[in-house]
Amino acid sequence: MTVTTPATRAANTVHTGRMAASVGLAVRSLRNIRRLPSTFLPAVLMPIFQAIAFAGTFFAITQIPGFPTDRSINWFMPLAVVLGSGFAGIGIGLAMVRDIETGFYDRIRMTPAPRSSLITGPWLSALARSLIVTSAVVAVGMLFGARLSGTIVGLLPLYVAGLGVATIGTGWALGLAFLFRDMRGAAIMQLTLFLVLFLTEAQAPIMVMDGWLETVARVNPFTYILRLARSGFLTDTPTRDILLGLGAIVVLSSLTMSFARRQLGRLDR
Repeated sequence: MTVTTPATRAANTVHTGRMAASVGLAVRSLRNIRRLPSTFLPAVLMPIFQAIAFAGTFFAITQIPGFPTDRSINWFMPLAVVLGSGFAGIGIGLAMVRDIETGFYDRIRMTPAPRSSLITGPWLSALARSLIVTSAVVAVGMLFGARLSGTIVGLLPLYVAGLGVATIGTGWALGLAFLFRDMRGAAIMQLTLFLVLFLTEAQAPIMVMDGWLETVARVNPFTYILRLARSGFLTDTPTRDILLGLGAIVVLSSLTMSFARRQLGRLDR
């Protein structure tokens, strides 16, 4: 027979309250897609446009000796997924800024909902948005000639990379939203995402780079996240690169979520 103590009941109540509040905030965020589609559609349409435009403009990239695929869309479509998933997280930060400015956050503070739900709720919404973005980009990419190098299991690393970058983007954007409390942080949210992604082998493999760009790309953890995302579409991706990509997601997610939690604590003071 299980004995329920007051401490256990209190812990269960806190856990239930956190989950209920988190799910409620996530559902609210997803409903805003229907109410304000203009706030989410760019996160879907931009990566689709980017994948098609880059694959068409740089189609000759496949002629580079040793290039790991004969289809340019195989190279650029995963980049579009990662970028779109990052913006799914950034969009969560922008929505939080609006909630702070309109006073919605103050109303939440008056409820018994745990403060951590202000992070986990938006995070769950970002994951759902990432799944939508990834599925849309993959569907269009397949129509334009993208092909897996093996079985359909090769899609798993792409989805993992998308969810990972959405998590990283959410933590970073929420932290900046709690720090600045207004739209001053919006430019930083978006600019940093572009910088960390395009200072990798986003458009060309490292083997054809030189100078400072090559050095930065080699130490940039997003290089390995991109390699993880592309692994199902290229002829060969070393296991080391896949593990480094997974490790980068874990480390960066922990750092950005910790940043968000610290800034949330300061905001409540």
